[in-house]
Amino acid sequence: MRSIWNGAISFGLVSIPIKLVNATENHSIHFRQIHLADGGRIRYRKVCELDEEEVAGGEIGKAYEDADGTMIPITDEDLAQLPLPTAKTIEIVAFVPADEIDPLQMDAAYYLSANGVPAAKPYTLLREALKRSNKVAVAKYALRGRERLGMLRVVDDVIAMHGLLWPDEIRAPEGVAPDSDVTVRDAELDLADALMDTLGEVDMDSLHDDYREAVEELIAAKASGEAVQPAESDDSGGGKVIDLIAALESSVRAAKKSRGEGDENEAENKGDMADVHPIKKTASGKTAQRKSTPKSTGTKKSTSSTSSPARKTAQKQKKTTAKSTSSASASKSSSSAKKQTSSNARSTTKKKTAAPRKRASA
Repeated sequence: MRSIWNGAISFGLVSIPIKLVNATENHSIHFRQIHLADGGRIRYRKVCELDEEEVAGGEIGKAYEDADGTMIPITDEDLAQLPLPTAKTIEIVAFVPADEIDPLQMDAAYYLSANGVPAAKPYTLLREALKRSNKVAVAKYALRGRERLGMLRVVDDVIAMHGLLWPDEIRAPEGVAPDSDVTVRDAELDLADALMDTLGEVDMDSLHDDYREAVEELIAAKASGEAVQPAESDDSGGGKVIDLIAALESSVRAAKKSRGEGDENEAENKGDMADVHPIKKTASGKTAQRKSTPKSTGTKKSTSSTSSPARKTAQKQKKTTAKSTSSASASKSSSSAKKQTSSNARSTTKKKTAAPRKRASA
């Protein structure tokens, strides 16, 4: 990566030669202005207001416009002579916990690369000190003609620097919050928590710019002469929330569905909204959906409500009678078996006693 600034980190009496490298890049698609009649490029020319002639870049300088419109020329030599200690130095002024830096102050991000072999040792020392302390370094540096504020932290094995806005460059959020007092119910907070838990975490590397991809596809289609299909409109009703609770419930269900969760408990989540329609086969062999029969009203409802308990009572009586009959039959059968056994035993005894008397008479 190409460095955009060379200097040193001032860490007390330690000086660390470094190179400044852009840590981010812009992938936005840029368009040119054209003349609609013939497609010609529209360009801007730098023209002097006094003589109305185009001026080359080498003839253009800087000036400060005073309140009355007077132009005060400022040259690069004038700026170079200013007593600016951070002109070529990133001067660390403090070490603070990372949560003390307001994210609103975050600006451009850079990587700091050790410039040369001698810089490796002090560079590594500062990096490991930042890791062990769990703090970030607040520093001042000068870039592109102005002094800036920065924050140094460790990213993997590299020291990164975030440009920071000065505290007086952050606007106070006056008049931004809702004017009226709004009360949020616990039920709404519970659903909001459920939605947050359902959405869960995300791998930041998996996020991408859908709009840029759509623009690239549009450009490719037009370049090849293909017809451009209009995008489907989103009729999700965004910005027209009437019932906050219903919207949160729908959001939780949609989030679970998108993640493939909640299929088994979907009916429970919907409560009374679940409507089951069993499928049956008709005489022709085709399947038909049985429609749920609405509850009848009037006389039929009262007849149904009274006949159902009577039917249940009759069924219970039949079961009781069947059990009694079965029990009696079993008892009778058992008594008969006992009598038969007793009769057989007496017959056997008589035969045994009769045989000895017969032998004695002989």
